[in-house]
Amino acid sequence: MRVLVVENDRVTLLGQIGAALDEAGAELDICRPHAGDLLPADESGHDAIVVMGGPQNALDDESHTYLPALAALMRRFGEADKSVLGVCLGSQLLARAYGAANHIGTAPEFGWCTIALTKDGAGDPVLSAAAGAFPIFQWHSDTFSLPEGAVRLATNDAAQNQAFRLGRAVYGTQFHFEANRDVVEEWVRIFPDHIARLAPGWLERRAALAAESGPVAEATGLALARAWVATIKVTEARRVA
Repeated sequence: MRVLVVENDRVTLLGQIGAALDEAGAELDICRPHAGDLLPADESGHDAIVVMGGPQNALDDESHTYLPALAALMRRFGEADKSVLGVCLGSQLLARAYGAANHIGTAPEFGWCTIALTKDGAGDPVLSAAAGAFPIFQWHSDTFSLPEGAVRLATNDAAQNQAFRLGRAVYGTQFHFEANRDVVEEWVRIFPDHIARLAPGWLERRAALAAESGPVAEATGLALARAWVATIKVTEARRVA
């Protein structure tokens, strides 16, 4: 199993997603186009793609000229019936790739927030690994409309489209289900001033918030990650190898 992981920031922590991929014995190719790495020309060398979050928005083509190519690559994977996962910025780029609108700065959320599954989410092969409502970590300002043909899987009051699926195994999640408490603490260590401006008072309350929501969020994140990894179809050539 060979998985392309696209990082969009200098600090990208795979957390629960990385744990599930490691359990499955996946070979990861890490691509950092924000730092000058070239994206693969197509989907043929990989069984799946994971696109993580970042500080840029999904329309920031002027500063991050690779974004249109990345969106197109995600769609190529989906059209080849290969598993796709977009997290936060990744979900916004996935929506863009399939013709939906990106809404910049309209849906700020930070910290552990409650997400509810839709009826479709409760019956989905991946999202059904979560409870009907659950806390999960959020860090975003933007949102998006649902692409044509997509199925809304999870929602909350801040952002209607918290998770969606296209086809068999193309998934976008606005929330950071990779973020276990170690990931969150690393973000706190690296970005304390930014977090203090973004969510005044949160740093002082984070220990209590982590104790309240962290265990459930971690268990949910790992369950979702394992369920998504289970959608990956390994090509026969790689299976034999």
